[in-house]
Amino acid sequence: MHTYDNAEVTIASDWNDSVMGATGSGKTTFINIASGSNLAVGGGLQSCTSEVQIAQSFELDGRSVTLIDTPGFDDTTRSDAEILRMIAVFLATAYENGKRLAGVIYIHRISDFRMTGISSRNFKMFRELCGESTLRNVVILTNMWGEVSRDVGKAREKELANQDMFFKPVLQKGALLLRHENTHETAHNVLRRIIENHPVSLQIQRELIDEGKHISQTAAGAELNRELMEQAQKHQQELTSLQEEVKEAIRAKDEERRQELKVETKKLQTVLDRVQNESVKLASEYNEEKSRMAQQIQEISESSRRVAERAAAEYNQRLSEVQDQITRTSSIAMQQTVELQRHIDGLQKDIRRTGEGFFGRVGRGFDRAFRF
Repeated sequence: MHTYDNAEVTIASDWNDSVMGATGSGKTTFINIASGSNLAVGGGLQSCTSEVQIAQSFELDGRSVTLIDTPGFDDTTRSDAEILRMIAVFLATAYENGKRLAGVIYIHRISDFRMTGISSRNFKMFRELCGESTLRNVVILTNMWGEVSRDVGKAREKELANQDMFFKPVLQKGALLLRHENTHETAHNVLRRIIENHPVSLQIQRELIDEGKHISQTAAGAELNRELMEQAQKHQQELTSLQEEVKEAIRAKDEERRQELKVETKKLQTVLDRVQNESVKLASEYNEEKSRMAQQIQEISESSRRVAERAAAEYNQRLSEVQDQITRTSSIAMQQTVELQRHIDGLQKDIRRTGEGFFGRVGRGFDRAFRF
């Protein structure tokens, strides 16, 4: 849950939630249900959330909440290095601009028969991003309960909560394990458990900004580099084995097999080169993307400032016009009041003069009539 201020969200009253999890775990669907947004939801094997998405803000118990959708580390269109760089840039920029987190939601499908290697990788990267000190602001949210029987779901939930290889370690450090029943009510009940949290910073935010580490030096970056190194070593061993097979095919004068091995070797070399370049790209492109985002924020801030200044100028001009109109109207009204009062005074004088003549004549008539 991210907390923004100024034009976005204020730490004192507005709260943002960051929603993470594996591709296809239902992050975007949860966000749409909770916020009434219409973020794109993937319906097939291909990932739909390939970038950070911010949902429209909504009110919950007097708080303005904004949910932030992040891609998983098993994204089908971007590499893990790209995903880490994207999330890191977003979180670092937010933190650098005075933002804090009220909480983070990690979504897990209760319908999964078991916690796969991909799910374990996603959760491990999630922990490296958050750090141990922020786990009290974390919610592990199970969803897709409608796809399993209640008994099966409860059994899996119990296993996830009590096994060291799953969620037990983070639950022991303060994280919550909650359910989402795919309804607006349960989504908001989950958020109610978070919005009162004291805002915190994630480990990767402190590493990048407070400690000045490069992304490859962060816990998440080091974990990703470790995995990339393992992949590179594995592919290198496979490549060496293929090269030996090529030599054997040449000795056996098996041209067809040699050509097949040549194609396989080329493919594997391409994969190896990509894996080896991922670490380099993670380091070099982070700074570039961070600079681009900082520039974008500067441009947005400048644009907002200009819009605010224009709006203020228009408001002041309109206010001045209205005040002038009120002054003119008051002046006219005052003049009309004076003229009306003068007219009333004149009428009163006429009435007095007319009244005195009439009664004077009547009086004189009575005097003559009753003169003795």
